[in-house]
Amino acid sequence: MKVICVASPYAGDIQKNTEFAKRACRHVMNEGYAFFAPHLLYPNLLDDSLPQERQLGIDMGLAMLEHCDELWCYGDRISRGMMQEIAEADSLGIPVRRVMEQENGFVIGKSRTVKMAEAPQQAMAVGMV
Repeated sequence: MKVICVASPYAGDIQKNTEFAKRACRHVMNEGYAFFAPHLLYPNLLDDSLPQERQLGIDMGLAMLEHCDELWCYGDRISRGMMQEIAEADSLGIPVRRVMEQENGFVIGKSRTVKMAEAPQQAMAVGMV
């Protein structure tokens, strides 16, 4: 079974963002794949308000990314943490997809390989569809 790493914003409105991430994970399951969502796992074990523990969670999520088949980026914005995941996926040659929520559910964009050195951050947020 293909394993999808789910990326979506976490910081800020954590309750709202957690519920969105759960919907994203359910979407991956409904597509017939397994998911890995580090931002739903590690904050339950680590204190995200402590910089060292937050970074540990990010580092562990990035370490697990190499075991995933694709990275799906959910939502209408790309957070700093998601940019790190995209950069790591790119360095590993893992396909990245943008997934947007619309009235009828989620829509999965085409698979793209992101070249971080060629595209500024703002272009990344808008250009991956």
